[in-house]
Amino acid sequence: MEQDRILALLESVKAGETTPEQALLKLRTQPFEDVGYAKIDHHRGLRHGIGEVIYGEGKTTEQISGIISVMLERGQKNIMVTRLSREKAALIGETLQIEYDPVSRIGICAREREPEPRGMIAVAAAGTSDIPVAEEAAVTAETLGNKVERLFDVGVAGLHRLLNNLDNIMSARVVIAVAGMEGALATVVGGLVACPVIAVPTSVGYGANFSGLSALLSMLNSCAGNVSVVNIDNGFGAGYIASLINRD
Repeated sequence: MEQDRILALLESVKAGETTPEQALLKLRTQPFEDVGYAKIDHHRGLRHGIGEVIYGEGKTTEQISGIISVMLERGQKNIMVTRLSREKAALIGETLQIEYDPVSRIGICAREREPEPRGMIAVAAAGTSDIPVAEEAAVTAETLGNKVERLFDVGVAGLHRLLNNLDNIMSARVVIAVAGMEGALATVVGGLVACPVIAVPTSVGYGANFSGLSALLSMLNSCAGNVSVVNIDNGFGAGYIASLINRD
């Protein structure tokens, strides 16, 4: 991790193996690297505890490969590329080793197991159609070193399916509730658990769903005080925030 590299550099100065001037030069060149089409933030891990994540949608294969290559040269691990198409992943794989999950659309380079966090994150998806967003949240959380329990197709239209998983839900340190349509799952889960619930509205639903807006508004108006909401289809954001909570 970035903190470990900075600490090693400071220890090297303390031991007299590196001069203060050499260390200063390394620190000056590390914060970000300008490669023309991107300014790669090498100190993201130092500030956030989690390194920079590449958003793949809208970037060319060459740009994504270039950013990954620079990050690898800096010794970064667990490099995630979100919203990555199968076609781009295949092209990247011709020159770089990348693990690709087609459901979550996440690619991972230089996977390295992170220290185990304190608890478990439960990812609950209301319906099968919500699984891609739920998987984005689950794979993100797992890549960041969390134990994840998946609970899929547990929407409120068949409440017994959710209640049948109460042990898993109530033992979680964070619950991510993923739902489209009216987005009621988040409030129901929020009423059952004492931990934070991160609600993810999805764009799944008929016309009046307005591409996820109805679920978003329902979740924002939740009467459960432990529910917070991320943007529509933002499984990555939910997994990231859940990981930060689970590390505290």
